Amino acid sequence: MTRNLFLVFTSNAFAVLGLRALYFLVAGSVQRFRFLKPAIAVLLMFIGVKMLISPVVHLPVTVTLAAIVVVAGGAVAASLWRDRSTR
Repeated sequence: MTRNLFLVFTSNAFAVLGLRALYFLVAGSVQRFRFLKPAIAVLLMFIGVKMLISPVVHLPVTVTLAAIVVVAGGAVAASLWRDRSTR
């Protein structure tokens, strides 16, 4: 894409800083939402399968985004519903 070393270095640095913040957000959320950890495992398996079949089958970005939203949203909703029903 580019040979500008400053641009490459700063974009990687900001990406790492963003991932660090996202990690702490997910780490805090895992304690609150019971089904978030299995949902993350399902998403990682989905991404792995998608990478394995990418030479054969092309999945559009909208399908991947929909899968992420459905799995993560379903896990959060199921966690909230279970906490509500146990009270």
